[in-house]
Amino acid sequence: MTPRVLFLHNDPVATEALLGEAFSDAGFDIDTFTVVPAERAHQPAVDVVFPDPTGYDVIVPLGARWPVYDEALRNTWVGAEMAMLREAAAAGVALLGVCFGGQLIAQTFGGTVGRGPVPEIGWYDITTDRPELVAAGPWFQWHFDRWTLPPGAVEIARTADASQAFVLGRCLALQFHPELDHALLVDWLADDRDGEALALGLDHDELLTQTRQLGDDAAKRIRGLVNAFLTYVAAAPCPS
Repeated sequence: MTPRVLFLHNDPVATEALLGEAFSDAGFDIDTFTVVPAERAHQPAVDVVFPDPTGYDVIVPLGARWPVYDEALRNTWVGAEMAMLREAAAAGVALLGVCFGGQLIAQTFGGTVGRGPVPEIGWYDITTDRPELVAAGPWFQWHFDRWTLPPGAVEIARTADASQAFVLGRCLALQFHPELDHALLVDWLADDRDGEALALGLDHDELLTQTRQLGDDAAKRIRGLVNAFLTYVAAAPCPS
C-alpha cells in the first residue's frame, strides 16, 4: 500500500514546498490540512477538529508566525494539535516538525519553548552530530523562539543561539526551514507586514538572490534529509 504523509498548514503561508516534492519522490501520497485559514491570520485562536492521525505513516506540522506557547492558541487549536500528535505517536506514526512544528513537538512531549536570545532569519550553517541525517547546511531560518529538549530527546544539531534538531523516538524536530524555495520566500516576504527581516538589516532582494542561488543544492539536501528521516527515524520506537 502506498505510504501517506499529512502536512499540517498551521499558517496559511507556511506550506510544504520542497518537502512535498521530496516526499512525493520517496513514493508518498500527500494530503494537506489547513489549520488557521487566511481570513483568520490576524485572529488565529480558532477551534479546529484535526483529521484522524492513525491513517498516515508520517505527519509533518509546518511553520507559523505565532508562538506555540500563546495561551489563547494553547486553549484552542495548539492544544488540539498537541493531543493529535500524542495520539499519532502512540499509534506509531512518525513525526517531522518544522520550525513552529518542531517547537510544537518539543512542547507536546515535555520540553518548553520561549524567546531566544536573538532572532535567526536568513541562511545559516549549523553544527551537526548526525550529518547523514541533518547536513550542516546552509539551511534557511526564520524564528524568534527556541525549545528546551523534551525528556529522552537527543539534540543532533545546533547554532550558537538555538538548538536546531533533535530526535525523540520516531520524531525529528527541526528549527530551520528545509522546505523553503524561492517561491515560498516571495510569499513570506510579501506577508511580512511587520518588517521582521528589514528590522534586522536583511535586504529582501539579497535574501531572494541567495535563495535562488542555493535552490538546486537545497533541493538535493532536502531529499537526503527526507530519505534519512525515513531510514533512521521513522523505523525507531515512538514515544507515548
